[in-house]
Formats: sequence, C-alpha cells, structure tokens
Amino acid sequence: MYDRLFLPLSLCPRNPGIHAPSSPHPLLPMVAINSMGQFIDLFRSLRSPRKQHFKSATTGVATKNMRNELNRLVNTVSDPETRKAFDTEMQSFFYLFTRYLAEKAQSKELDWDRIKSPAAEQIVPYDNLSESTDPSVLNKLAVLKVNGGLGTSMGMTGAKSALEVKDDMTFLDLTVRQIEHLNTTHRVDVPLILMTSFNTHEDTLRIIKKYANQQLRITTFNQSRYPRINKETLMPLPRSATDDKSKWYPPGHGDLYNALMHSGVLDQLLAEGKEYLFVSNSDNLGAVVDQKILQHMIDTNAEFIMEVTDKTKADVKGGTLIDYDGNVQLLEIAQVPSEHTEEFKSVRKFKIFNTNNLWVNLKALKRIMENEGMELEIIVNPKVTEDGVSVIQLETAAGAAIRHFKNAKGINVPRSRFLPVKSCSDLLLIKSDIYSLEHGQLVINPNRMFGTTPVIKLGDHFKKIAQFQKRFKKIPKIIELDHLTVTGDVYFGRNVTLRGTVIVVANEGQRIDIPDGCVLENRLLSGNLTMTEL
Repeated sequence: MYDRLFLPLSLCPRNPGIHAPSSPHPLLPMVAINSMGQFIDLFRSLRSPRKQHFKSATTGVATKNMRNELNRLVNTVSDPETRKAFDTEMQSFFYLFTRYLAEKAQSKELDWDRIKSPAAEQIVPYDNLSESTDPSVLNKLAVLKVNGGLGTSMGMTGAKSALEVKDDMTFLDLTVRQIEHLNTTHRVDVPLILMTSFNTHEDTLRIIKKYANQQLRITTFNQSRYPRINKETLMPLPRSATDDKSKWYPPGHGDLYNALMHSGVLDQLLAEGKEYLFVSNSDNLGAVVDQKILQHMIDTNAEFIMEVTDKTKADVKGGTLIDYDGNVQLLEIAQVPSEHTEEFKSVRKFKIFNTNNLWVNLKALKRIMENEGMELEIIVNPKVTEDGVSVIQLETAAGAAIRHFKNAKGINVPRSRFLPVKSCSDLLLIKSDIYSLEHGQLVINPNRMFGTTPVIKLGDHFKKIAQFQKRFKKIPKIIELDHLTVTGDVYFGRNVTLRGTVIVVANEGQRIDIPDGCVLENRLLSGNLTMTEL
C-alpha cells in the first residue's frame, strides 16, 4: 500500500497548495499528492490551453463520474490509516484512467512506419558475454519473482507458485533451493523478493513460513489493487473498498516499479547495498541467476537489460523489442493495429521476443521514480465477468520500462532461460524425464539426442490440473519423443514410453486407455483403437 503519490511537476500548474520535494533533476521535479481531493483539484486545474492533451480527460463526463465514484469508495473505509493507503491507491488508478481517456480521445498509437527491427548494438548475443570471475558482485544483487498469478487457466484457485512441478517440489521450492545454493556456494547474501497480488498474498505468507530455516532472506510486498471498469458505463465495478475480489484486479507486472517504491522495499534494498535486481515470472523455471549477465551489466553500465530469445511459432504473440526513432522499446501485441497483426507475428521482421527476465539498476530506478516518473504504455485488457458484464482492465508491462533507462539493451539468451509453465502441456514436459534437477535448477537430460525439446499438445480434456493428474497414472517416458498430440477422453497407464511422433485421438463418446508398459513409436492411435504407423 502507498502513502503518497508522486507526479511529474511538468504536469502541474502553479499551485501554492502543492509541495514539490527537492529534486536532483531541476527540470523534472516531482510533486507529492497526499489525498484524492488534492489529486482531483490538480486535474481540474489542468484545463488550461497549455494542457490540451489532458483536456478531454479532465472535462469529460466519464472522468467526473469516475472521480465521484472513487471518492465514494474511499469514504467506505472507516480506519484512517487504511483509508489513507486506499486513497493513494485510488489516486494512482485515477491517473492511469485519465491517461487512458486522453490517449483514447487522441487516438494515440504508434506510427507503424517508424517501427524498425532493433539495431545490432541494441541486442547483444549471449555467447558474446565474458565469463564472470568475481562471485562477490552477487552481494549487490537481489532476486524478485512476480508472484501474483492464480493459474486459473490451469484450473487452480490458490497461488500458482504453490503448484508441484517437479519431484514433489513447487515453483517456490525450486526458487528457494536455487538461491540458497547460490548463497552457500559463494558465501554471498542474495535476498528473494516476492511481489504478490491481493489474490496470492495470504497464500504466499502461509507458504513461506516453511523456509524459515533456509539460508536466505525472503521479503514480500503487495502490488496494487485496482477496480475493474464497466466497459459500457466506464464506472468502477466495486461498490465499497471491501467488495468481492472478482470486482478488482492487479494491474499487470508493470506496477512493479510503483509498488517497489511505495512499499519501501526499494529504499530497503538500497540501504542494504543492493544495486541490481533480477526480475522474472515465478512460473518461468529457466529464469535463474546468471553471473555473466550481471557482470555484463556492471561492465557496460547498462541501467536495464531485457532477456530476449529467438521467436518460434509458439511465441508469435510475445512482446518484442523494436527500434522506434532510434530508441529501443517494448512492443506488445495489444498495441499493434489490427492490420499489422500478422506482420507482428512474423519472424521475418521481429525475430525475438521478451522472456520477461529483466535486470534493473536500482539506483537508476530510484532516480527515474523521483524525477520523471515511470509512465508505461497502457494495455487495455477486456474481460467478461461470471455474470456476463463486459469490463476492461488497464494494465502495464514491466518490460516497457526499458525506454526510461540509459544504455538499456536486450541480450539474446538461449531458449533454456525461458521455460514457463502456462498450460498442462508445459507441465508434462517439465515433469518428464527430459529434465532433471540440480540444486533447484532444471537440467536437460544428457541422453536426449536432440538439442530441442519435444512439441506437446494436450487437448481440452487435459486443460485443468485435476484432470491432468487423473489421466496420467505416471508421467510417460519421452526422452526420444519428437511430437505428441492428444485429444479426447484419453488415459495413460504406468511406465508408458512415447517415441518419435505420437498422435492419440479419441472421438466424441469414445475413451482410450493406454495400458501399463505400452510403447508407442511413430503411431497414430484413433478412437476405434486401431494403430497406424506414421
């Protein structure tokens, strides 16, 4: 929760009631906004001709209605301290909302003709990095995991990071094991920071109690909670601050920077002598600390590094780095005009995509937050509630911050650093004999003859984790598998071996049971239980 909101003074008219703290950057001082009322007064005063880009947002009916509703929401909180924190959070949301309306009124979008593939110097090949010889630099590092997801697409209800993914260990177990090994091996102190959401915070606090005796420090902080917006009325869904969770949303991992600043965690890390932060999603099992990347960041004075990797057909929707007027920045598919969507997905122009493994210079982050602020491109995420109401969520992406940092760049890393578990198909691969564990890190089986992992496509019957677990008595041996497709009502017995290309199709109303000990090699198994050699 936040206690004050900081806005660039360049957005503010002269106002004796607004205090501007001292700033190392006199051209971009910040103002401290202490209440929703002061925030609203500020935006009313922006109706001058000099601030035309905010005029439609501040004078429009939608802005006025939203402002009144947020005031009413704040007044539903009785405890003064809680109300102050909630008020600040709603100020941040209101600022994002007014930006959204202003950009919508201007039809603001990227000029496609000015978008280019990144220049060679903007993307560094991982193989060009020098080996790190001084492990003591790890003492300047902290690791942050974005831990706000629920895994609803896989049928989960609790924190996704609590899912068992390998050898009875969860995402969090593996992360803790990795960092503890790093600390004990090199005798360093790399802390683990978990950014939770209101959906996962309580779950996470309960889970991390079991790590009390491990050789690492764990800090948690909560990202923002914003109200979902009714798409038709542009009004907030919740009627009170304590309204049901389904009426609120966490505004994407781009909220990371504000949440780090206002939670006090950023200042805490700097006070401890930490200078660099490695950020990744908690479900990316390939995102481990890499000393070569850290050393490159130090040696080249890069304030921000984004790990990218070569795009495949499975990654066509992933955000990519672009050159826009000579500056490197992130382009997400949600920002792409519909007539250019296919071009965006093509590997000809955009050959890489963002893994969301990010390295951030903490002193630079502090400077940016206190001076110009971290204004990130808004991603409009449309949703439909369980009772059929169309809503929008205004979100931001952490990688979009790259344009705010000096000497920012991408590093093209091996695919092994991007192993997310977004579906049960991904989970089958991770649980299989393709990978083993070493100190919490996934290592590809040396008996795998191919450099690539098999393609696995499980149908809707395997979509939810409970169904997945029920349909596999034991995970098949797939060390020699190239491709697996399974659709329909299919069950796998124990000690099944799959090799080459295997396709199993159970037609509607039919069920296929793969018996214990079965070996399928280059086979098409159809609904009438006939086998066809491929």
